[in-house]
Amino acid sequence: MFTGIIETVGTVTQVTNTGTNRSFFIESPVSDELKVDQSVSHNGVCLTVEETGPGWHRVTAIEETLKKTSLGNWQTGTLVNIERCLKLDGRLDGHLVQGHVDTTGICIGKEAKNGSWVFEFEFPKKFAALIIEKGSICVNGISLTAFGVGKKKFSVAIIPYTFEHTNMQNLQEGDTVNLEFDLLGKYITRSLSLNK
Repeated sequence: MFTGIIETVGTVTQVTNTGTNRSFFIESPVSDELKVDQSVSHNGVCLTVEETGPGWHRVTAIEETLKKTSLGNWQTGTLVNIERCLKLDGRLDGHLVQGHVDTTGICIGKEAKNGSWVFEFEFPKKFAALIIEKGSICVNGISLTAFGVGKKKFSVAIIPYTFEHTNMQNLQEGDTVNLEFDLLGKYITRSLSLNK
């Protein structure tokens, strides 16, 4: 379980393929603190640490993960938002995030607002019931507040700190992002669908 508050940004240094799996070697400021078998959020995707070394760690994405997320686009030099799992004795600064990506979205707008930035994203219409105005949304692992919500798109505002300390600064129109919708909203929508 995560909160969507990004700890640091890592860099993909090597990509290898084994069958339909793809492994990523990532250098980051927290890699030395990671242990094998830990769950870590990488751009909002919960991945298991399989190997560590001085300043780096390795994770692997299986075919299903590569199909449903943006990880298939990662290459050497890709910047990755990293968050270690939630400690139960800590504060929940973002919102409850599982690291289970629901779908991908496309950045369709990026606008500088004299000190902040507004990004607009398009997503598959079938997920429209899972996002509400001023509700929580996880974009590339970042806990954000959605506004301008429509049936196939929404916007988020990015403050300078988030812009400077995540990979949002590199995001451009046309780029793919990982989206995880609010956990509570998913349970409520599921419950209502069963009562029809």
